[in-house]
Amino acid sequence: MATSVINRRSEATLAGGGTELTARMAGDMSSPVENSWTIFKEYHIDEDVGFALPYPLEDLPHPYDAWISIARNLPELIKNNQLRVEVEKLATLNINGLRGHRAQRLAHLVLGYITMAYVWGQGDGDIRKVLPSNIAVPYCKLSEKLGLPPILLYADCVLANWKKKDLNGPMTYENMDILFSFPGGDCGKGFFLVSLLVEIAAASAIKVIPSIFDAVQRKDSDTLQKALLEISSSLHKALEVFSQIHKYVDPNLFFNVLRIYLSGWKGNPLLSEGLLYEGVWDTPKKFAGGSAAQSSIFQCFDVLLGIQHSIGGVPADSAAEFLQEMRTYMPPAHHSFLLSLKSKPSVREFVLSEGNATLQEIYNKCVQAMVSLRNYHLQIVAKYIVIPARQQPQVEENLEEENRGTGGTNVMDFLKTVRSKTKNSLLKEE
Repeated sequence: MATSVINRRSEATLAGGGTELTARMAGDMSSPVENSWTIFKEYHIDEDVGFALPYPLEDLPHPYDAWISIARNLPELIKNNQLRVEVEKLATLNINGLRGHRAQRLAHLVLGYITMAYVWGQGDGDIRKVLPSNIAVPYCKLSEKLGLPPILLYADCVLANWKKKDLNGPMTYENMDILFSFPGGDCGKGFFLVSLLVEIAAASAIKVIPSIFDAVQRKDSDTLQKALLEISSSLHKALEVFSQIHKYVDPNLFFNVLRIYLSGWKGNPLLSEGLLYEGVWDTPKKFAGGSAAQSSIFQCFDVLLGIQHSIGGVPADSAAEFLQEMRTYMPPAHHSFLLSLKSKPSVREFVLSEGNATLQEIYNKCVQAMVSLRNYHLQIVAKYIVIPARQQPQVEENLEEENRGTGGTNVMDFLKTVRSKTKNSLLKEE
């Protein structure tokens, strides 16, 4: 099994808020490209899987195996109406025995699954508004340690929820599985794995980022062109992989079953006051459910290409505010990486200043690839949320339901605004 890229030094740095990471990246990104993965490892970015967690653990030691046992049997426990009973029986565990980043990420994933299942139950509207202290206390302490919110995140259910069937085999859908499932059969497997494979396809572009900044610094247009072509190619590959969702995810199962368990308690009328984490806070807290906006990979290319969602660093609209907020739902090392990219010389300004038609055309190919991905995402949302919502018995809240994503936003408006901002970044021909 591959050695984890997480080392004690990077964990200590991360605990310090990532400032050392950002400073180091700002100083080192122009160093020789062969050193790039040393730098990226500090940001918990892996050469093969990018922002995904390399080779997630599958088991936790006693006594945490009690959490694993519930998470592994979630669909059955929910079906038999036993899930909440089993959760309420659990002892309150101290998290100090969870040693190492991968064990902590697995525990965060498992507690996230258990929390979603406890809150939403059988998905029939019988909702719990209080998370019992035996789950809430360790979950919140662990979340604080990892710098993450105590809710199931994209970083959990997509980036840390996978394994290979044959360790020596390829990273393909056929050779992979997820660690934990919600009700809805293989719908969750399809949704989470396709999302992961999109990440991995796009991740191959990360390796050229150091050479991009190096080229800008040296005013080397030829090297920059080659690197930007690599990014464009990787983004096209990601789009191809994204199309597999139609093969593996059924729209009705997604809308009526899986989506319920991915929904959070922010912007959600079903939990308008939020969720009370018993034994942690005295008042309910609001956290957004899992959202593709929590993926670092596309925000990474936005920053790199100078696709602006803000004006002078201030979010220009609610879509930009949401993107900014979702960075706090990313692992802190990944958030630090995005900040470090922002501190580097502007690729867009260099391309504009060169007045090189070929370079501008290649830059536009990268931006257009981002537009294509966002176009496709809109089509997917229409198929998997908007159309199934319209097929529900007509009740008053349906219109709101029709457009609300699991992150709590009006998802169509959000995606259209983001796509529009991306289109606006295309360089116009003189």
